[in-house]
Amino acid sequence: MVAVLVGFMGAGKTTVGHILAERLGQPFVDSDVLIEQRLGRNIRDIFATEGETYFRELEHATIAELVRGQEAVIALGGGAVEDPRTRAVLRDTSVIYLRIDYKEALARVQGDQDRPMLRRPDLDEVYRRRLPVYEDVAVITIDTDGRRPDEIARQVLAELTRLPALPPTAEACSSPPSAAPTTPTSDAG
Repeated sequence: MVAVLVGFMGAGKTTVGHILAERLGQPFVDSDVLIEQRLGRNIRDIFATEGETYFRELEHATIAELVRGQEAVIALGGGAVEDPRTRAVLRDTSVIYLRIDYKEALARVQGDQDRPMLRRPDLDEVYRRRLPVYEDVAVITIDTDGRRPDEIARQVLAELTRLPALPPTAEACSSPPSAAPTTPTSDAG
């Protein structure tokens, strides 16, 4: 299973993601950390030198690769779902929205110098603009305000077990047809 965590910064995607991955026996990948590792630079620097548009292109390509890859728990950056191409990639995935109040999100991340979005004067508008997008892509929504990460992870796991099986990925559907099925034969004949 590929499980994808979305939500505004400070919602607990990385912390809860690590717990989920451990309990599911799957690797955990934070798309932002993967981008930083691949480029050898932090996101703050990428935003400052190449700009947000460049970063969002890298982000989309990275997420598309992750979602189509091995089973994993994946945490996305808060703005990843604003790209319609990324939303399309997430369509057949178990997306979990970790919902957080704006004031609580800011309280959790204040002083974090590695979050370039904190410098935006319109951050409250960005938050409000993203809320319906998070809701739209999610198959599960979990409130995180005032809750411990392990409690949130337990609820996510419980909700995941209630989901119906997802359809095969687009790649599996587009593979060439195999030979006609064979009926097992018996030598007892």
